[in-house]
Amino acid sequence: MVLWEVASAVVLGKVRFEKGRIYTFIGEVVVSMNPYKNLNIYGRDTIEQYRGRELYERPPHLFAIADAAYKAMKRRSKDTCIVISGESGAGKTEASKYIMHYIAAITNPGQRAEVERVKNILLKSNCVLEAFGNAKTNRNDNSSRFGKYMDINFDFKGDPIGGHINNYLLEKSRVIVQQAGERSFHSFYQLLQGGSDQMLRSLHLQKDASAYKYICPGAQIKCSINDGAEFKAVADAMKVIGFKQEEIQTVYKIVAAILHLGNLKFSVDGDTPVIENSKVVSIIADLLSTKSDMVEKALLFRTVATGRDVIDKQHTEQEASYGRDAFAKAIYERLFAWIVTHINDVIEVKNYDTTVHGKNTVIGVLDIYGFEIFDNNSFEQFCINYCNEKLQQLFIQLVLKQEQEEYQREGIPWKHIDYFNNQVIVDLVEQQHKGIISILDDACMNVGKVTDEMFLEALNNKLGKHAHFSSRKLCATDKTLEFDRDFRIKHYAGDVIYSVTGFIDKNKDTLFQDFKRLMYNSSNPVLKMMWPEGKLSITEVTKRPLTAATLFKNSMIALVDNLASKEPYYVRCIKPNDKKSPQLFDEERCRHQVEYLGLLENVRVRRAGFAYRQTYEKFLHRYKMISEFTWPNHDLPSDTDAVKKLIECHGFQHDVAYGKTKIFIRTPRTLFTLEELHAKMLVRIVLFLQKVWRGTLARLRYKRTKAALTILKYYRRYKVKSYIREVARRFHNVRQMKDYGKHVPWPTPPKVLRRFEEALQTIYHRWRAGELIRSVPPEVLPQLRAKVAAMEVLKGHRADIGLQRAWEGNYIALKSDNPQTTGSFIPVANELKRKDKYMNVLFSCHVRKVNRFNKVEDRAIFITDRHLYKMDPMKQYKVMKTIPLYNLIGLSVSNGKDQLVVFHTKDNKDLIVCLFSKEPSNDSRIGELVGVLASHFKSEKRALQVSITNPVQCSLHGRKCTVSVETKTNQSQPDFTKHRSGFILCVPGN
Repeated sequence: MVLWEVASAVVLGKVRFEKGRIYTFIGEVVVSMNPYKNLNIYGRDTIEQYRGRELYERPPHLFAIADAAYKAMKRRSKDTCIVISGESGAGKTEASKYIMHYIAAITNPGQRAEVERVKNILLKSNCVLEAFGNAKTNRNDNSSRFGKYMDINFDFKGDPIGGHINNYLLEKSRVIVQQAGERSFHSFYQLLQGGSDQMLRSLHLQKDASAYKYICPGAQIKCSINDGAEFKAVADAMKVIGFKQEEIQTVYKIVAAILHLGNLKFSVDGDTPVIENSKVVSIIADLLSTKSDMVEKALLFRTVATGRDVIDKQHTEQEASYGRDAFAKAIYERLFAWIVTHINDVIEVKNYDTTVHGKNTVIGVLDIYGFEIFDNNSFEQFCINYCNEKLQQLFIQLVLKQEQEEYQREGIPWKHIDYFNNQVIVDLVEQQHKGIISILDDACMNVGKVTDEMFLEALNNKLGKHAHFSSRKLCATDKTLEFDRDFRIKHYAGDVIYSVTGFIDKNKDTLFQDFKRLMYNSSNPVLKMMWPEGKLSITEVTKRPLTAATLFKNSMIALVDNLASKEPYYVRCIKPNDKKSPQLFDEERCRHQVEYLGLLENVRVRRAGFAYRQTYEKFLHRYKMISEFTWPNHDLPSDTDAVKKLIECHGFQHDVAYGKTKIFIRTPRTLFTLEELHAKMLVRIVLFLQKVWRGTLARLRYKRTKAALTILKYYRRYKVKSYIREVARRFHNVRQMKDYGKHVPWPTPPKVLRRFEEALQTIYHRWRAGELIRSVPPEVLPQLRAKVAAMEVLKGHRADIGLQRAWEGNYIALKSDNPQTTGSFIPVANELKRKDKYMNVLFSCHVRKVNRFNKVEDRAIFITDRHLYKMDPMKQYKVMKTIPLYNLIGLSVSNGKDQLVVFHTKDNKDLIVCLFSKEPSNDSRIGELVGVLASHFKSEKRALQVSITNPVQCSLHGRKCTVSVETKTNQSQPDFTKHRSGFILCVPGN
């Protein structure tokens, strides 16, 4: 039955793989098959298909599990984590990058700058960490040679506000040696291939990787990584993250120094160790910002404190090479740790107050090295496979063991499903006093020379009866194991043979104190910061540091505890073949992975179990609004009864089970339906709350507005009364004042009374005018009206209107103006009065006129209330032309001091004249003429158009012409002269 189930799972995986469906769901676990090719299933359109959807609404995908983790974090304010596991080369790193890409794409809809900055740094950090922590192996061109766990912090709105990266066990031995067909870390090759010629010269490097001993084995190996392009991408990413230019230069100086360290050649001259290529020492000293003699001393001698004495002990050639290699590994490890710390300093959540900003929730993403079985498995593979055992144990605990135990604890009917519990293997490695790590630490702490063979002997003695441990001594017939070198552990993923060679040294992780002091005394502040223990004096006694294996074990225990405190989501990565082929599906290879990953047991538990479970209190708190019996509060005996009532009213009672403290929902569809009902009702509740709140705000605004209007009304009333009282006070005795209050200033009115003030001032001015007019004698009133009319028309247009003198009107009848001919004019005027029956003489004056024939002659005009007469003074004031006033349509005068007047008539026979007086000779009568005519026309309710221009437009028997005024100094009397456009009136300059 088990074999049939495994075969069925593998066949199903093969069918999906061949159709390009590389993802499969098992509950909340995504099984990911590495396609070994680029698929167009990660673009913006695909992201939108999975945004906000429930887990099973769309086809299986990494985005679905990422969205589920994000929704769980946002809805329930619960920390979640996504654990990505699988063999090396199964696609874990790519999966983590796609998950990060999805979370970045669906957050920060408001485009807040700080959130965008954090997102950008989180994404760019992958590029930098891959360059310095990944390498090409035989199984994977971009294999993570370190473990990475990244916490992403979110605010209450679900936007990323920071994060933290933990790194685990960088495989630093890869710096100095690699297995056949593999490369060192990408950073070395990227620097040589991508660095500019100027940069390489400054670092004393050449582009040929085969020139450097540490990396020359990988120089000719083909790799899908484009080192030149990646170098530029990493440099850009470091700038985005916030590395300063000097810090980036220091990073590559350290990388270059490591390459030069590998090229050092040691030899012995008699009893003294020497460096053959001492020029390289100067280069290393320059790159590390220290002195070359200090570098040489640290490489060739070891300072030892014996009591109070300090001596320099010479290295052998072998010890010098060991010290140099340990130094190179330590420098690179410190560099990598510093890069991680620098990124953490930039993305760390700062100034976050939960009381102000709400709860800070976390999504953790674990991308850690996969299970490894190489031809030569050493200390690093031992630690990596132990890590995978711990993660498998967590998976078993959370997904298989705890789930079944929970069903039994809650009283849910359940048939137990057997599974392989790898706790026995975990204990084999980490158990106190009995585990491999404890035995290794004991060997490292023994006094005297302890060899790897002695460590293996200790393992054989203490673990000889363990079912999952064996060696050649214990199984003498097993020729796959070498005597005094190999031991085998039966891991959950398969048997792995480890070589103990180097275990003791790698666990001790010995680095001479001389190198630490050398780096601490560097003038480069970044290097100095990386080596704080270098400040200790030579004679200072320090506590024995923890071994590498113990440090790694402690970090793994802390990691698992951290993951266990969160709600986990799993991505289980599978390799379809070992040849990185997108077409090949190795059934036996996949069957093995399906078995050891526990996927079959996971399927069984999920098939027989429940998709969702929650305490009654929390379930009711989330879904109580979808039932009238539970919203807003229920009156049932307990929360359990309320949950049952809620489930029954929606007809889900056949798809749930009721435990002692929790409700269990079997199928995801029921949960999705509940979520849909919750989402719909939430909208209604929000709208209701908005309505109530908006109503409250509206009532508050209404009350405030009403109060403000009341205050404003009374205040306006007060201001109006105050203004009126002040006006009344100021103008109280205005009748007794000589000027009737003209000198009294008006008070400033409130804004509301500005138009009232204008009306009040108009009334006052009319009253004052009336009072002034009543004091004027009746015979002077016509002259006053004429002056007012003249001022209305001419004020602002002509300087001299003649308002200061008395207006006589009939100047020809005055002896002072016309002493010789006054006697002949009066009879003519009386005859015209008898004949034309006029009532009043408006104006008379001598003029100089010009006609259409260009003739200039002296004439007189006599204007009555009915006619305008043109007379000839030389012929006893004979009437030459009579113009009825109803035929007069307007006047034109100039804007100067001249006396030009043009009378415009309906028949276009305009009369052009210039007034002149004999006594006084410069008396201006234009204002009087305009005033009396305007006043007369106004009394007859007729309009008189008065135009003030220069030149003056006129019409002589239909011919248009202009009359302009010019001043001449030698001119004694005004006179008209002909001009091509009409006439020019020349007037005296004085």
